[in-house]
Amino acid sequence: MRALPVLEAAAADAPARQGWQQAIAGTVQGLGYDLVDVERAGRGLLRVTIDRIPGRVYGAPGAPDAGEFITVEDCEAVTRQLQYALEVEGLEYARLEVSSPGLDRPLRHDADYRRFAGQAVRITLREPFEGRKHWEGVLGLGTADGSYSLTFSKGTAGQQLGFVLAEVREARLVPVVDFKGRKARPPADAAPESTNESAAGPAPAAAPETTKG
Repeated sequence: MRALPVLEAAAADAPARQGWQQAIAGTVQGLGYDLVDVERAGRGLLRVTIDRIPGRVYGAPGAPDAGEFITVEDCEAVTRQLQYALEVEGLEYARLEVSSPGLDRPLRHDADYRRFAGQAVRITLREPFEGRKHWEGVLGLGTADGSYSLTFSKGTAGQQLGFVLAEVREARLVPVVDFKGRKARPPADAAPESTNESAAGPAPAAAPETTKG
C-alpha cells in the first residue's frame, strides 16, 4: 500500500511526451541539420525535409564532408534517429520519408530569408499587388526588422517590392545550375530497398523512406 505514493511521484516526475513538431525538430536540429518542412500525408506517410547548415562539416570521423548538399548518408542518419525518437514518444506513423529540399527549396522562416538573401526567389503573395500574386527577383533584406525586398527588372529599370513574411503564401528558390548561384545537386544513389524499419525509395537528392511494421 505504501508503494502507491512512490509510484505516483515517479509518474509526476516523468517528462511529458512531445508533440510531432517538437519531437522531429529536436531530433533533426540535435543532429546538426536544418529542419525545412514536416508533412503528414495520406496513408500514414510522414515526410521530413532537411538541409545542411552552411559552414558546418558533416561526414564520419576521419572522412569530413563540407559539401553544401544533403547526401544519402545524411538522410539515413536522420531516419534512424527519428525512428527511435518517434517510438520513444509514442507517435504513430506508417511510413517515414526523409529527403533533401531540392534546388527549389522552400523558404518558410525568417532564418531562411536571411540565409538566402542575394539569391533569386519566386514568391506568391496572399493578396495581389498591382494585379498579380506571383513575383520573381533577387531577395534582399529590408530596412526594418522582419522586412524583405524583391528586386526585379521592369522594362529597362530595376524595381523593388517590399514585403513581410505575413504577406507571403509561398516562397521558393529559383533553381540555378551555373557557377553564379546554387549549383545543381550531384546525383546520389538511392538507398537499398528493404522491408520493415528500413524500406527506402528514391527522392530528390536521396530520401530514405521507412515503413513501420
